Amino acid sequence: MSDEVLIEEKGGTGLITLARPRALNALSLGMVRALTAALLSWRDDARIHAVAIRGMGKDAASPTGSAPFGAFCAGGDIRFFHQAALAGDPSLEDFFTEEYTLNHLIHHYPKPYIAFLDGIVMGGGMGIAGHGGANSLRVVTPRSRMAMPETQIGLFPDVGGGHFLSRCPGRMGEYLALTGHVFGGADAVSLGLADGVVEAASLPAMWEALAQVNPASLHDKIAMFFIAGQQELAGAAAEIDHYFGLETVTAIVQALEGAPGDWARDTAAALRRRSPLMLHVVLEQVRRARHMTLADDLRMERDLVRHSFHTAHLRRSATSSETVEGIRALAVDKDHTPHWNPARIEDITPDMVAPFFVSPWPAHAHPLASLR
Repeated sequence: MSDEVLIEEKGGTGLITLARPRALNALSLGMVRALTAALLSWRDDARIHAVAIRGMGKDAASPTGSAPFGAFCAGGDIRFFHQAALAGDPSLEDFFTEEYTLNHLIHHYPKPYIAFLDGIVMGGGMGIAGHGGANSLRVVTPRSRMAMPETQIGLFPDVGGGHFLSRCPGRMGEYLALTGHVFGGADAVSLGLADGVVEAASLPAMWEALAQVNPASLHDKIAMFFIAGQQELAGAAAEIDHYFGLETVTAIVQALEGAPGDWARDTAAALRRRSPLMLHVVLEQVRRARHMTLADDLRMERDLVRHSFHTAHLRRSATSSETVEGIRALAVDKDHTPHWNPARIEDITPDMVAPFFVSPWPAHAHPLASLR
């Protein structure tokens, strides 16, 4: 178990608190293993009828410097990714294999799984939010800030991102995957990425009540707290469907650059700052995933992450990958000037993209071969 994950049992409910608030509860390998161990132990435990998860927040006013709710999870620990890639640390491979296995476990969990998605919910945080599985309930608040921002670091929206983004209405999936746009709780509900908005002030009482709630009425009891929220994305839906339904990244960006208005100009500028290579990979990822099961999507993403750190077909190792360069610019040196290679969206060819989708493993030896 990890001291960054607090595990409790109260009244037939398994309670999980991500307790790494200074890092916005970014996931370490130890945290992934602790979460997996807890969920597996409760899965067949007749005493446990439901599971709930939250993230501990930062609160300078409290004696411990923490608050019971706050940022849910900012994603995977990208500083670890950077260090492990440069050092050739094999635990980097373990992290992604075990994280994706955890995502699959949560999505198919046989008991109610309630995620309180307050504050920051990004990347890997979306992966442990429940994925909209049959027994999951994803609760957001007006202060939830959600995104799959991986293109900013030269990666792709993983943790099953291809699966859940591709199922958003219209072309919202392509838009969110390519731009990494940050959206709020009400938009998450409209996109099918959350189930209801509640006031942040209600969270402590809801959490405490879980120990007394009958599992059969759990959803109804939580739904009593749901409120209406202010959506922001709906006003741009028609434009998003038009531009992000175009065939290629190049066509999308050039069409945006030729369109009038601040939204089109700002969106094109944001895409120009992303890794050109990975934008092309991401568009292909989302469109393939639209027709895949979660298990098949996770296997594809496991292939993609290997190629992202070891782009052998371009004669690039982890130390020179788009992902390591993107993390360097954003989180290590913090100069926010990544040196992408190639530098222009127009310079990417199909031969650069296609090998990302060829698995480096035979099917029987794939790290996620057992997922169904």
